[in-house]
Amino acid sequence: MGKKGLLLCVCQGTCPSFQKMNIFEVLNTLRREKAVDFVAIHPQLCADDGDVFLQELLRGANVEKLYVAGCDPTMQRKMFRDAFELAGFDREKHVGVDIRNMTTEEAVKAIKEVME
Repeated sequence: MGKKGLLLCVCQGTCPSFQKMNIFEVLNTLRREKAVDFVAIHPQLCADDGDVFLQELLRGANVEKLYVAGCDPTMQRKMFRDAFELAGFDREKHVGVDIRNMTTEEAVKAIKEVME
């Protein structure tokens, strides 16, 4: 069985939409509860180095589900399409979660809801 991962994309860490949340506590909560097999934070997955990160992470990896918490899931599908294709990663395994303008607790709850 493949691994489940959670990436948090935080719009460079300067976007006001992430100021009410402790991004480290979001990841640590889900990691400690073993909701996923791995977690990571990236400052801007939609940038060129984000494409490189996704390709390196996913190329040949045994990832069953990749949850990306950040901006709108529709935008994520569009922005990550090329990186997923170049990595040979099935886009259907990507699940986007919009966590902008949420508190830490609200973000954890939103992520858990899509995992159910």
